[in-house]
Parts: sequence; C-alpha cells; structure tokens
Amino acid sequence: MTRLIVVGGGIAGAGAALALHKAGFDVAVYEAHPDSAEDIGAFLTLASNGMRALAQVDASAAVTAIGFPLTSMRVLDDTGAEVAQVPLGEAATPHLRYRCLRRGDLNAALQAEVERRGITLRHGARLASVEDGPDGVTAHFTDGSTATGDLLIGADGLNSTVRRIVAPEARPGYAGQYVFYGYTGAAPGPGESETITMVRGSTVAFGYAVSPEGETYWFARVSDAPLAADALAHGTPAQWRDLLLPLLRKDSTPAADLVAATSDHLMVTNANELATGTPWRSARTLLIGDAAHAASPATGQGASMALEDAVVLAKSLRDAPDTDAALDLYERLRRPRVEHNITVSGNISRGAHTPSGPGPRGASANRPGDDELIRHLEWGTDLWQLAP
Repeated sequence: MTRLIVVGGGIAGAGAALALHKAGFDVAVYEAHPDSAEDIGAFLTLASNGMRALAQVDASAAVTAIGFPLTSMRVLDDTGAEVAQVPLGEAATPHLRYRCLRRGDLNAALQAEVERRGITLRHGARLASVEDGPDGVTAHFTDGSTATGDLLIGADGLNSTVRRIVAPEARPGYAGQYVFYGYTGAAPGPGESETITMVRGSTVAFGYAVSPEGETYWFARVSDAPLAADALAHGTPAQWRDLLLPLLRKDSTPAADLVAATSDHLMVTNANELATGTPWRSARTLLIGDAAHAASPATGQGASMALEDAVVLAKSLRDAPDTDAALDLYERLRRPRVEHNITVSGNISRGAHTPSGPGPRGASANRPGDDELIRHLEWGTDLWQLAP
C-alpha cells in the first residue's frame, strides 16, 4: 500500500492524515468545505483519551495553543446546590487534560498541522462517487477531478457521502434530544477556573465552562420531538432563546441567567446517532469517526473517539501483514469501544439510563477497553502482536 485518500478534513480526517503520515504512508486529504471553518458555531470538549491520541501523532502543542483546559467537573441539582465535584480525566498531566474549544478552531488547528507537515490538503473537493478498480480506488469529485489510491478513508462526518456509497441503508436517526450551544461574555458572575459545571435540571441537562478571558461556553440538551428542518434552517438566536428560557426558569440554577445573557452566539441542532452494526467497509473503502459510529453528544466523546480511530487505523495498517488483515484488526479493536459509546450516550439522551456518580464525563466512568487503550494508542507498540 502506497497511496491513501482521506475524504473529509475535519477532526477524524485531519487526525487520520497526521497518523498515517507518521506511519510512513503517502496520504492526501480532500475536504468539501472551501475553508477550515466547518461548524464554527458549536464547541466541544476533548477528553483525556482524545488528548492522548493527539500526543501519539505529535499534535498536542497545536491543540493546547487554542481553547482552555478543564481539570474538574462539579454537578449541581435543580435547586442550584452542588452535589459533587470530581477531577476530570488525567488532570495531573498537562498535555492530557480535558480541553474545551470551538469545533471550527480545532478543525483549523489540525488542518494547519497537516499542511505544516507537507501533507496534501485540498479544500472545495466535494465527493460525487467512488469507483473500485482492479488496481485501486478512485474518488470522483463534483468539479470533474479525480484521485486514485490504494485505500479510501471516509471521514466526512454524520452526513457522510462515503457512507451512502458503502452502506446506503445506514442513515442517522434522532437520538431523542435537541441541543443548544451558546457563548456569552456577559455572564452574571465569574465561573470556577478550569471547571465544567453540569446542571441536572428538572427538564433540561445543562453544562457550562468559563474561559480565562471570561467568556462562558454553555450547552443545553432538551428531550422532546426533533425540531423541524425548516425551523433549524431559518430559526434565529432570539427564537431559540425564547424556546429554551421557560424550561430553564423552572429551576433555581445559573442556567437561565447564562442563556438570557447570550445574544447572537446561539445555535441549536438535533442530536443524531448511527445504529450499532453499521457496515464500515466495502472493497477498498473504510469509514471512520462520525461517518462510521456517530453517537449523541451526551457523553462528549465524539471528537476523542475519532482521534482514537485515527491512531489505531494508522498503526493497524503499519503493523498488520496486509491491508485486509489490517482492516480486520482495526474493526476488531474499535467496534466494541465506539459502539458502547453509542449505546451509553443514546440511553442518556433518551432518559433510559441514569449514570451512577457524576456522569460519563467524569474520571470514574470507564468504557470497555480503557485499560487496553493506552497500549492500543502508544505509538511504539505493535498492534498485530497485541491482538488476540
């Protein structure tokens, strides 16, 4: 195998390019958006496992230069009383601390790192079709251009074009909640440094963190029927604020004041997920990240799982004796872990599961494979030798 094509330059795609390049492969990235600022409105947290994956591809500095660290989580009930405070992940290790940052900023930082290392990254390349041939796989783009390689990696997110080709019957479904994201520099009071606060409201799950510059990042998850596509396309921040505030004012927590202080920087999206068992492969094409295993955002693990994918895929291709064996190894290592996340996150979104303790963002919420994850990600370990 000499040439790898990555379709999608977001977190999974850029991460895969960095890992594959470090493993010695010739890789090129094709991104449909004309620039790096995809989905700049939403923010996310990278957990310690995601930060560990970044460290394995020498990208920690590029990401710790943006956003801000989170070293603890406190939990409030619907009266505003604190019921728990716990450390987050590997808070004692600076480069493994949770990080809160805007999705668009993370995309831009990873793509800049891709280009800094001399990896081909083409913007404005929207995939039209994929053609498998006897000697390779060819991506056809809407502008008439093509790219041919030995393996095509679909890292093009929840609404993946590659997935529609690989598994046309696999479509995202509503996970039971719609999610608001907002930012405000006019919060009514200072927040705790490096702390994310989770509010267990009577009708809304709410969370917020305050940056060193005093900007509050917040989200709210509401369990209800999905918002209509037309409403999502044409709704205004004022309309979303008016929809959310009455729900928050049922409780005595900081949430309503934070939302009321938010002006234009407010968006909403339906939480979607893919069913477990979704096919990831077809001939010379493989899906990774949200294209393969999108989960609702309740566990906050989507970006971190995508970065884990990137490292484990690169190491599988590096260590296994041939491509088929490598892709079998990759799927065997990844599917139990990411599908457990789909299930747990979906259950939380649908109210079918109440996590014990502070919740899945805390250090106490282990997933299957956590004890093995360090060995899977550690760059110097041979996955073929580790595999059962």
